[in-house]
Amino acid sequence: MEQLLSYFPNITERQREQFEALYDLYTDWNAKINVISRKDIANLYEHHVLHSLGIAKIIHFKPGTKVMDVGTGGGFPGIPLAILFPDVRFHLIDSIGKKIKVATEIASSIGLTNVSLKHCRAEEEKQLFDFVVSRAVMPLAELANTVRKNISKEQHNAYPNGLICLKGGELEHETMPLKNRTLVYNLKDYFKEEYFMTKKVIYVTLL
Repeated sequence: MEQLLSYFPNITERQREQFEALYDLYTDWNAKINVISRKDIANLYEHHVLHSLGIAKIIHFKPGTKVMDVGTGGGFPGIPLAILFPDVRFHLIDSIGKKIKVATEIASSIGLTNVSLKHCRAEEEKQLFDFVVSRAVMPLAELANTVRKNISKEQHNAYPNGLICLKGGELEHETMPLKNRTLVYNLKDYFKEEYFMTKKVIYVTLL
């Protein structure tokens, strides 16, 4: 939590309580339904919560923005972003029902009212959103093609509506098909921990 507060010092007491509650909730649920590697649960805040919030270092969603998290797993990046942006609507989907169950229970336990969750594949979701976010779910071009149908034409934010992905490693081959529509941000420019040395936020405009 100290890490998180050093990068996001202006969160409210309510947000702090919600972030603090995540460790015990994920530890408890992970013992029943594995959504985070067992040996990685100790690194929850750095590897999962803070990583998810890397998106917030790139874009500050305006109130009323609608965001879909594709392949949310146990709720990343959607739940940390929903805590940070309480006036933004988040819709979390995953094709694995037990993972959506965990995310649903955790969102409910911390009193998140700006989150909806659905057990489905991205191809099946028909609603419109300003942005789609995801964390290393599938190759970038494939994901862009899958969610293009879900991007609203109405603009509310500083960035045109599109796709925002958390990825790691060498991404030149992935971004090549979309290179004229893509911006790449290195999270090492925002977070000092070694974990973020190769982590990136990829933004793709889909309008």
